[in-house]
Amino acid sequence: MSATTNRDGLAVPGPGRRTRTVDVLVVGAGPAGLAAAARLAAAGAGTVEVVDREEQAGGVPRHCYHSGFGLRELRRPMSGPAYARHWCELAAGAGATVRTGVSVTGWAEQPGRGTLALDTTSPAGLERLTARAVVLATGARERPRSARLVPGTRPAGVFTTGELQQAVHLRHQRIGTRALVVGAEPVGYSAVRTLRGAGVEVAAMVTDQPRHQSSWASGFGARLHHRIPLLTGTTVTGLLGGGRLAGVALRHRDGRTTTVACDTVVFTGDWIPDHELARLGGIALDRGTRGPAVDTAFRTAAPGVFAVGNLLHAVEPAGTAAREGRLVAGPVLRHLAGGVWPGGQVPVEVDAPLRWVAPNRIDPRGPRPPLGRFTLRTTRTAGRLSALIITQDGRFLHRERLRRGSVPNRPLYASADWIDRADPDGGPVVISAG
Repeated sequence: MSATTNRDGLAVPGPGRRTRTVDVLVVGAGPAGLAAAARLAAAGAGTVEVVDREEQAGGVPRHCYHSGFGLRELRRPMSGPAYARHWCELAAGAGATVRTGVSVTGWAEQPGRGTLALDTTSPAGLERLTARAVVLATGARERPRSARLVPGTRPAGVFTTGELQQAVHLRHQRIGTRALVVGAEPVGYSAVRTLRGAGVEVAAMVTDQPRHQSSWASGFGARLHHRIPLLTGTTVTGLLGGGRLAGVALRHRDGRTTTVACDTVVFTGDWIPDHELARLGGIALDRGTRGPAVDTAFRTAAPGVFAVGNLLHAVEPAGTAAREGRLVAGPVLRHLAGGVWPGGQVPVEVDAPLRWVAPNRIDPRGPRPPLGRFTLRTTRTAGRLSALIITQDGRFLHRERLRRGSVPNRPLYASADWIDRADPDGGPVVISAG
């Protein structure tokens, strides 16, 4: 249905489109969105509604059947589905409304021009939701094979980790007999566990990095206990096969080329924020994270629009996303109460080999990051003597040693103790590795 506009050129509800008003609209029913809704509803934020395009709430943990969820924030180990149910029940119990099967199709007008209104579609029809505050918690997704520009045929048997887990745990499909896992970060080892649980032999794990990027226990267990080779410094150069995958072509660091016979390949990691809704609203994106640019209070450049979770930093554990969801409640409540915020925002940028930093805006007169730190990623492995150096306009602000060195695809953390030394009227703050 095409949109109609009024004399000012703004979209107005078309025929058959219902309109409703809520106090807070949360887009995304993963751990971050549900935790935000639970805290806001319990704090008396008014009508709090969560919408999600999936048929079930809970986000990615719904199809992660391994344990380890909830250890830090809930103090007890849980499976992914149990963890998802916990946040669904907490949000509903606090009084938030959680609606699934609802796709947000766009903004009725650009955020920042007054009204915050989003158009949705669902089996119940078309609807326009107007809100006093919007929390974007749309998460992140893995790049599929096509986005990674891997050449070859297009056979069956090619998955991302999320597709694999949904096929095994939600749809109970047969996967294959022998698989290659591309990637050696934590999610890659999660894919290994899913494959082995489905009775699939894992031929090898492949990474273009000089070592794996997961915990010592994961790497040790996969190689020695399960006898799964780890091929480092290796890239995928093509997929082979007709109707079904027959093998994967590889190139090693020394120039050798080999082929691994397999009927299944799983591309893991290589995350990108699911930022489409933010982009449609003209909300400024950070060039490093590719998610919305936010300050230490999770505020985007559009007044009343906040963003949390892996939309900001693809990808951190579910517990980190849930904690951010809880912490965004304070800034949202302050906005609803008409609180006055400090002045402008100073960009925070990184130099190579660092990839990005989140949050990526500060106000030296404003709040510290809710988690008390900045999260970064690097493109290069470095030793224990590496350090982070923070400057502004050539002026030294802070230096700290990296206690564990740095590894691609694993987070680095920088202290926030230096913020009050930054000039609120100065240029960007730059974080570099020394």
